[in-house]
Amino acid sequence: MADTSLKLVDGEWLELIGEEFHSLDAKLDLLANFTPERNLVFSNFSLPLSRTKVLILGQDPYPGIGNAMGLAFSTKQKLLPKSLKNIFTELYDDLGIKRTDGDLSDWHQQGVALLNTHLTTEIGKSLAHQNLGWLELTGKAIEIYANSNVVALLMGNSAAKYSSLFENAIVTSHPSPLSAYKGFFGTKPFSRINEILERRGLSIINW
Repeated sequence: MADTSLKLVDGEWLELIGEEFHSLDAKLDLLANFTPERNLVFSNFSLPLSRTKVLILGQDPYPGIGNAMGLAFSTKQKLLPKSLKNIFTELYDDLGIKRTDGDLSDWHQQGVALLNTHLTTEIGKSLAHQNLGWLELTGKAIEIYANSNVVALLMGNSAAKYSSLFENAIVTSHPSPLSAYKGFFGTKPFSRINEILERRGLSIINW
């Protein structure tokens, strides 16, 4: 039911785009065999807009059973997806932080929005729900983040197209094995984000 999947959504977001949340939530009633679990779909929006400092934008959830948790790139599975492995490789090269836990909830709690442009997909199939209408919600959310002057990390072409909306956008290639060597590795996004936050007088992210 709607209250199950929307209960995580912070009141600030419901005030701003509540109609879109309810509309997309109703569509979930018609779906089966999708990921993440129904009660995790809107997890990113548990972070109030007023506490958000950074946006990391993904495309759609990991399609494997139990991999996605409603936060872009984040997983509780011990076997890390290759894109996340590459993110952690760059994190180590950038800041010397060696991370093996794929659950990025600690980033989220510090003010990092982890948003996919499509919040669900069919289990076992990437981008299966790209025509479901998710952009009606996430497109507006991205504009709201931009107008709130968050720092954006936009990895890959689908994310990069939003770069013009943001005053501070770090644009790289996608961290997938197919493109990480073409403009993701060596970009030092994590230290660059913290430098921007410091200049603004905000606390940095403990990555």
